[in-house]
Amino acid sequence: MKISILGGRLIDPANGLDQITNIHIAAGKVVALGDAPAGFEAGQSIDANGQIVCPGLVDLRACLREPGQEYKATIVSETRAAAKSGITTLVCPPDTDPVADTPAVVDLIRHRSIQAGFARVLSLGALTQNLDGKQLAEMGALKAAGCVGVSNAHTAIKNTQVMRRAMEYAASQDLPVFLHAEDPSLADGGCAHEGAVSVRLGLPGIPEIAESIAVARELQLVEQTGVRAHFCQLSSERAAKMIARAQYDGLPVTADVAAHQLFLTEMDIGYFDSQCHVRPPLRTQRDRDGLRAALKRGTISAICSDHQPHDTDAKLAPFPSSAPGISALETLLPLTLRLVDENILSLSEAIACLTHHPAHIVGTSSSLAIGDCADVCIFDPEQYWEFTTESMASQGHNSPFLGWEFKGRVTHTLLAGHIVFNTRN
Repeated sequence: MKISILGGRLIDPANGLDQITNIHIAAGKVVALGDAPAGFEAGQSIDANGQIVCPGLVDLRACLREPGQEYKATIVSETRAAAKSGITTLVCPPDTDPVADTPAVVDLIRHRSIQAGFARVLSLGALTQNLDGKQLAEMGALKAAGCVGVSNAHTAIKNTQVMRRAMEYAASQDLPVFLHAEDPSLADGGCAHEGAVSVRLGLPGIPEIAESIAVARELQLVEQTGVRAHFCQLSSERAAKMIARAQYDGLPVTADVAAHQLFLTEMDIGYFDSQCHVRPPLRTQRDRDGLRAALKRGTISAICSDHQPHDTDAKLAPFPSSAPGISALETLLPLTLRLVDENILSLSEAIACLTHHPAHIVGTSSSLAIGDCADVCIFDPEQYWEFTTESMASQGHNSPFLGWEFKGRVTHTLLAGHIVFNTRN
């Protein structure tokens, strides 16, 4: 179907565009901006007057729970939630069951996402077989199967020699390594930031140095091996400053932050609110403000959801025993837009953190130039709405943001020129 998106404010950070114009789509690609090409007759027109039109959002971390934990969520349910949220590309970590350490698992995820048809799913392959930190995975085969990077997810590789060899192998394949920096000895048994709140509540703590010490090790290995490295879900001001220094020194490193880390702190745990049990933990207000500053100056270039849907029972246990994570796809865009309202980012910078920058990290394109794939997000920046369980499309309803009022809501999502969500669905 040929589609025309009319009168919207097009913001395309990859091409430096910010203007009110029309977009014309045919055969899944953008064929014209402004006036329609000769002979073009739209089968459907979308009135985007007063709305923002931007490339489809790219989320660098989303656990889809399939294969292995379909009782929590499925690829169909979570990609549908992504489409509702304006997200057209999801990057899936390798900690599925079975682990994504073979091409067969990667192919399974890709085929099921294509069958669902709501969003594009890109896989990260495992750094080590079964994520056990001992034997390297076959990264060459994983790259051939379509993996855009490799990671050991939240399972730390304790042996530094194994990590060095893994980075060397990844560098030889030109695969970026996605790192979750946390020293397992310092974090062992912890569930909250080590500080006044954890002491008051009697919760085992994870000190900030658990992250910064791990970052220091990985940065030295990056310098030694020359691998491209991406630090995932930073939680502390000190780690962000270390990444900034490494970037200044010319190391090929990037970083992202989960949206909830830019708004919540250890104080939000309150009296054992398990919805605020996340990994890495919510830290101090100083850390939160430091992460915002790092985002503003570009040290942290992408905002991700760190989507981890859970069944209801997973959050009903006592705080230390509850499962960490937030069902976060549907709050990614509205939380990022709140940074614009708080004058942390401009609207163009905010959209870049959700489109161009994360796409660049995984080696894909997020652009609406002529000839590009028509992955499009259209949202009303002035619409207020309340986030409730009834409004959620994700199978997981675990979120500390339930009851919040947000500003900015997606009205249409297009994947390769096909409308996969609109407000009439």
